[in-house]
Amino acid sequence: MSRKIKAAIVQDVPVPLAVDESIERAIRLTKEAIETGARVIAFGEGFLGGHPAWLEHVPAPALWDHPGTKELHAMLLRQAVRGNDPRFAALQWAVDIAGVVVSAGGFERVRNSLFSTQFLFRPKAPPLLHRKLVHTPGERMLLGSGDGSTLEVHQAHWGRVGQLASAEHWMPLVRAAMDHAGEEIHVAAWPTVHDISLLASAHYAYEARAFVLAAGTIQYKQDYLAGYARAGGDAGPGRALLNMLPEGRLQSGRSAVIAPDGVAIAQADSEPRMLIAELDLAEIDAGLTTMNIDGHHARPDIFELSVDRRPRTGIVDVAEDPGEPGAAAAA
Repeated sequence: MSRKIKAAIVQDVPVPLAVDESIERAIRLTKEAIETGARVIAFGEGFLGGHPAWLEHVPAPALWDHPGTKELHAMLLRQAVRGNDPRFAALQWAVDIAGVVVSAGGFERVRNSLFSTQFLFRPKAPPLLHRKLVHTPGERMLLGSGDGSTLEVHQAHWGRVGQLASAEHWMPLVRAAMDHAGEEIHVAAWPTVHDISLLASAHYAYEARAFVLAAGTIQYKQDYLAGYARAGGDAGPGRALLNMLPEGRLQSGRSAVIAPDGVAIAQADSEPRMLIAELDLAEIDAGLTTMNIDGHHARPDIFELSVDRRPRTGIVDVAEDPGEPGAAAAA
């Protein structure tokens, strides 16, 4: 029985700071990827709203109470995706009709905080969310950290799909948890797939014996200025901050599809494109002969990993224990 499926990485240009338009672009590009016959479709990190490049390329925004940082943060907070967001309806419809799986990252609002979240859209089911666990020093000014409750994989009828973002691929314990879940296709979302990012993605593929879709995006300074205007910005401090970005290209794509032996079977340059590859999932079982770190090459008698999958909201209401002294008198 054939276990071959087609995968697509959509390497394209987000509309930074304008989440509505980013979602509309993702819907259009998803439909184009579906027309190629792809069953798994991956976008780069932060496609739904763009990567906060001003925190990476300009030192001033990390200063306390920076006016530009505050304006851009408020702009993203107002537009960020929320639970059961109706703006996803058209994308979910396309996924339901075609029976595909789509991974796209973006800004999610939980109460009054922003999270960098990977949304895994799957047929006739709510999106599977993964909130990024670790951030760069600059991103910590903007984003909250996820917890173990979103460290999951999706079981499709043809295999299991998981997702992580950028620096999470250097976390050995996260990789161990995902290996235990039995991923067969993994979306590794990056702003740009730099050489070191490609190394991390190839290592992930070889270690997990999984196909890895290392997905990057493309972004220019002028995209941020245009997105700021589309999101309702005028000539405020946020615009002044974006003017400080380096000229030209800020993110360079370089996406790759990597086989379970760690070899790239398809690779993109730094231009917008649809990277297509056929994945033969039957290769995974053969590769497990020589590398199975969650199975016969593990040492559970020596090493044990405990994963706390409880949601961490920061507030826990504890009712009074009736057995506590004084409880009856209070009643």
